Amino acid sequence: MVDPTSDLGEDVTEEDAPRCGTCGEPVLYGVGHRVLTWVEGDTVRSVHFCDDDCRSGWDGEKA
Repeated sequence: MVDPTSDLGEDVTEEDAPRCGTCGEPVLYGVGHRVLTWVEGDTVRSVHFCDDDCRSGWDGEKA
C-alpha cells in the first residue's frame, strides 16, 4: 500500500493504490481524491476516497 501521507502520483498502479473507504475501488491519481486522517491512540490512521461523493457517503466506520 502507498504511504497515506504521500502524494499519489501517476505511477501508482491499481494493486498499490489505497482503496476507497466507501466504494472499495482503487483510488488512483486524480483531482477528486480525498483523505480523512485521525489519531487513534499513538497511531495516525487514514481513509481514502475517490471523490467528494464517496467522502460524503462514508458511514463513519474507521477502517
